[in-house]
Order: sequence, then structure tokens, then C-alpha cells
Amino acid sequence: MTPLISFALLKQIGDRRGVLAIASGILIALSFPNPGLSFLAWVALIPLLIALEDSTPRQAFRVGMTCGIISYAFILYWLNIVFVRYGHLPWSVSIPIYLLLVVWLAMFYALSTSIARWGELIGIKAAFTLPVAWVAFDFIRSFLFSGFAWAMLGHSQFRTLPLVQIADLAGVYGITLLIVLANIVLYRALRAVFGAGVPYPVKSALILLLLLVGTLFYGFNQLNKPLPLNSKPLRVALIQGNIPQDVKWSPEFRQHTVDTYDRLTREASKGGVDLIVWPESAVPFFFQDEPIQAERIRNLAKEMNACLLFGSPAHELRNGRSTFLNSAFMLSPNGETVGRADKMHLVPLGEYVPLGRILTFINKLVVGIGDFAPGERAVPLDTGTTKLGIQVCYEVIFPELARQYVQAGARVLVAITNDAWFGQSSAPYQHLAIATFRAIETRTPLIRAANTGVTAIVDQNGYISTVTGLFVEAYRTGEVQPGSGESLYLTIGDAPAWLCVLITAAIALLAWVRRKRITSKE
Repeated sequence: MTPLISFALLKQIGDRRGVLAIASGILIALSFPNPGLSFLAWVALIPLLIALEDSTPRQAFRVGMTCGIISYAFILYWLNIVFVRYGHLPWSVSIPIYLLLVVWLAMFYALSTSIARWGELIGIKAAFTLPVAWVAFDFIRSFLFSGFAWAMLGHSQFRTLPLVQIADLAGVYGITLLIVLANIVLYRALRAVFGAGVPYPVKSALILLLLLVGTLFYGFNQLNKPLPLNSKPLRVALIQGNIPQDVKWSPEFRQHTVDTYDRLTREASKGGVDLIVWPESAVPFFFQDEPIQAERIRNLAKEMNACLLFGSPAHELRNGRSTFLNSAFMLSPNGETVGRADKMHLVPLGEYVPLGRILTFINKLVVGIGDFAPGERAVPLDTGTTKLGIQVCYEVIFPELARQYVQAGARVLVAITNDAWFGQSSAPYQHLAIATFRAIETRTPLIRAANTGVTAIVDQNGYISTVTGLFVEAYRTGEVQPGSGESLYLTIGDAPAWLCVLITAAIALLAWVRRKRITSKE
């Protein structure tokens, strides 16, 4: 074979791998909202697995990277809306930042596929290594460098309630592991059917079948359990003010903002409610420092004879210095401030600038207030009958924060958010999909009040009973039965995911040792 033909063949193989990886990336993206074709997740990795055939670990890394770049480029396209429209960055700056994050997230796909190939080369089947490695690197990216626990494969299944109930055992990672294993079994079965000269994956298929049957049996059993009746249901009113982001912090618009929430609250509370929830930064000024407006809001809580929870910036002295916080205040039916919860996990570049003393030329996206500081601990707010765990916007994507609140006594989770940043995009629906897992993991219902949508009520099984549209004034009311606050996940946390990390590290170490031995013999 001449060198020219050899080069052409290698180029064709390379192109084939790339096309297959791109196909998998597109299928993965389509499984998330929107369009939310969740069934595609169960076959999305098959082209990727074909691309990995006879690959070296380095080729596997590239294939995984290609797949990840395509999937996250589609899933996170809305970042450019945030950067350009609200961050006022030029496209020439927005696109590189967006692509940098996409490449960073894609690297975790690449590491998963590379480790899986190393495992196969030392005799460990991909049916074991790839699901474990995929979970391991998903988990690592959820906390590394502040973390970004967005759009994990398991999140795509948020509407398949019988399947996702195992989140109270192993979090979203248990569903992700099942999806990856199912893709491998289907891929190997297709290879056998189409005469690739390989045996049918009998053992892997039996393991998958047992896991799926066990998962669905557990899921239906959980769904058929009666809701706990250990406390009185809360009658809630969730208010969606639809305040435009570009005028939200304007002093001239404050009166209109308060008027809007006052009017919607009165409409929503006509039948009587126990708890009224306004979204993140619904009060776009320091509630502590505006006595006239604060008194109006206090009087509203008195008139409605209900607890009123609302988002507002706050400040306090820490070590003699004034510190700004993104917070939620709770007023009692008497109009008294009974508590405040501070956002603990802040958005990099949104609420603070990492390494701000060095990167002085970078401005954060939130206008009107200086850098925020994180809250110091999870503080549930008490309605008098039920404790609430408050998660502000981005916080709801981190399961450890919901666990902290429930372990501290919260029996209803409250997510307040301002998704106006995302525009008319898929992001608010992706955000809601992730939030439903917090309810299942902790067996604690979640109510969500958003400035522009999606406002929703989610029960402790992840069932979404009501939602609003985007960019409309709206409110939703309903009864919420406080959760049991009892689940294995609350006790063991991410121990299963940590186990996957340890196994993946062991596989990588074993592969490295064997490679060194082979190299030394040569």
C-alpha cells in the first residue's frame, strides 16, 4: 500500500470517527429541553461507541471531545444571550468565552472515553468502565473550579417519573449510569445482529435488565406510596412579575415593580394562602434601607395574613467591612422580618469576578451592586408550621445545598430565580428539569417562583403539577404537602459517585502500570 493511499485511508477513518462523534453530540443535545426528546438519550451514544472501535486512547479522547463540544455547543447556546444582551459584551468576546466553557465541559466526555479505551486495552470491558467513568467525571465537573452541574445525561429523563425515583438512592448519577450502560448493550447487540463476528452481550444485557426492572419496580412503588401527612399542607401563591431585566435595577422603575407584585399578590391570595413567594431580586433595592417601600410590603403581608418570602439584596458587616449578599427575606403574617437566607453558591462573572484583584478589567454581569459574598450556612426559614429551604437561582443545580437545608430541618424547598437572563431560550426549561431532582433526592417538594418563568410546583416525587409560560405576568397557587425529609441520599450523599471516582482512578492507575511494564520490556 503506497504512502498516499495509506494517508487517504487514515483520513477517511478519521473523518468517519468525527462524523459519528458529531451525530452522538447532536442526539445528546436533542434529549434535553428544548425539544426534550428524552428517549434519544438511550441511543445517543451508539454512534460514539462505533467511532471508538479499534481506537487508541488518544483517538478516544478526541472522539469524546468532539462529541462533547457538539452537545454542549447546542445545549448552552443561550450563554451568548446572557453575555451579549445583558452583559453588553461584543460577539467577538462572547463567542470565545462560550466556546471556552464548551471545551472545558467536553473534556470530561473525552476523559471518560479515553479511560474506557485504556480499560479495554487491559482487559476490562467498556460495559463496566464507560458508565463508571462517565459518572465519575460528571461528578468531578459538578464541583471542580466552582462546579457546573448542568445537563448531565440523567437530567434528560426528568419527566420519566418511574425511572428517576432512584435519585433518592444515588442522585442523578444513578440514572446517568443506566443510560450509558443501556447504550453499550444496544450497541453490542446491533454489532452482533449485523454480523460483526462478535457474541451477543448476554451478561451485560442481563445486568441491564435486572437494573432496569429493579429501578422501575422501586420507582412505581415510590410513586404509589401515599404522601406523608406529618404536617398541615401549605397553601402557596407563587408570583411571576415579568419585570424586564434591562430596567429591573432602575430607580425610576422601583415603584412599578412593587405595584406589579402588590397587584398580582392580591389576585393570587383571594382564596386565602399561607405562603406567598416572590422571585429572586423581586425587591430590587436594599429592603433593609428603604423604610417607606419596606413598610408597604410589610403591610401587604399583614393584609393577606400570610408569610411573604421575597428576594432582595442585603448587606451586613463582616470583619468590619460592608458585605453584599443575594438574599431572601421572610415576613410573618404580622409583617415582621422573621428570617433571611443568603445565597451560598454564587455565579462566577455574574455575581462576583473570580480573582477580582487581578482581573480588574473584567466587570460582572449583574448591574447596580458590587460583588456579592456567599452566605455562610444553610438557614431554613420558618413559616410557623413548616421550615423552608431557600435556593436562589443557580444554587438549585447543586444537590449538596438542598441536602444541607433538608438536614437542617427544611420540609419544603423554595427556588427563587430570575431567568430573564436567558431570554426566550431553552435555559429556563433546562433549569427546571435539574431542579426537579432536588425534590426527588431529598423527598421534599419544591416550589419555584421565577421572574419571567418557569414558575412551578414540584412534589416530592418530581411531578410538576403546574407551570407558567415565559415572559408573562402570572401566578400559580396550590397546596403543598411538606415532605418526609427521609431518603438514603440524604444520609450517604454522593458516596456512589465517589466510588465511581475511585474505581476510575484505579483503572487509570492499572492501565498506566501495565503500559510502563510493556514499555520497559521493549
